[in-house]
Amino acid sequence: MKMHLQKMALTLLSVFFLINLSRAQDAGSQGDRAIEFPDIPGYLTLKCDLHMHTVLSDGSVWPNIRIQEALRDGLDAISITDHIEYQPHRDDIPHPDRNRSYQLAQKAAKGQDLIIINGAEITRSMPPGHANAIFLKDANKLDQKDVMEVFREAKRQGAFIFWNHPHWTAQQKNGVATLSEMHLELLAEGLINGIEIVNESTYSDEALIIAHEHNLTILGTSDIHGLIDWQFNVPQGGHRPVTLVFAKEKSEKSLKEAFEQHRTAVWFDNTLVGNAEFLVPLVESSLEVSRLGKAMVQTIMIENHSDADYILENLSEYTLHNQASVFVVKSHEATKIQVKTIDKLPSFNLRFRVLNAITSPGEHPEISILVE
Repeated sequence: MKMHLQKMALTLLSVFFLINLSRAQDAGSQGDRAIEFPDIPGYLTLKCDLHMHTVLSDGSVWPNIRIQEALRDGLDAISITDHIEYQPHRDDIPHPDRNRSYQLAQKAAKGQDLIIINGAEITRSMPPGHANAIFLKDANKLDQKDVMEVFREAKRQGAFIFWNHPHWTAQQKNGVATLSEMHLELLAEGLINGIEIVNESTYSDEALIIAHEHNLTILGTSDIHGLIDWQFNVPQGGHRPVTLVFAKEKSEKSLKEAFEQHRTAVWFDNTLVGNAEFLVPLVESSLEVSRLGKAMVQTIMIENHSDADYILENLSEYTLHNQASVFVVKSHEATKIQVKTIDKLPSFNLRFRVLNAITSPGEHPEISILVE
């Protein structure tokens, strides 16, 4: 009997230990899960997710959960874009006011340093498919039959409108983002201002090409319906896709100005997408370089202050001693490289191609680092 009780006690202690270890690990993962990228010269780098859903359309959570997730992920701005037309929960959660998720989110975010933008998803068959209107004044006025008038009403309210998942196979069977006559009409009237090149876990080269050809702002969004942690495997190191916005200050007005001026990049699945004008300073600002001594084989430490594991290809006139020409500078770590400069130089430049950053399909930005 005594032996049995001792075994039971040991089993309970083991269970208690494992539970507390799991809690400690969870707490640790939550503590360092915030998405981090440095500011760039002249601009703040704001992390935004501008496409998400709640039970007030076809999502699975109340708006306050979206706020809690955003705060854990260190976001600066979000927009809950519940569907205007598609209301599958209407029998259980009737709500005639399409601004309600925005109002509830504002209440839940009170006192927090998180910008909540009023938005809604225009939900139509293709064409034109789905689109988000953000910076709305009244989402209810988008609930009308004529789809062109819906876009025009959003524009009258000063909204920024972007085309959602143009490569979604439910509406584009071949997965290729393609402009229809209606899209061209919307573009001609200035009723499409941006385009998602990343939606959830999918990416579209063709959407990026459309953005370049029609001067559209690029976005990456989670389009989350369930839980961020489950969808993007956050406890195991995953992250939601976000739009990085290069704004003059942290305010809704400044965010809108940055969107209108196309100052964005997309971060998804350890990949950055955007114009070199912003990606180059973003990567260069992420990397802090220090030099250890002045030998013919120079030892350089590169400390990475961002969430990206940068995959770098050496383009310098010097070869490396302890790395191949392609190597990884891991997130929030210091990486040692040895450079064969032959001569004991007082200073020199290193050039790298960033292989997990994309400026156009098949093209990657190049950065330069001065070592002195």
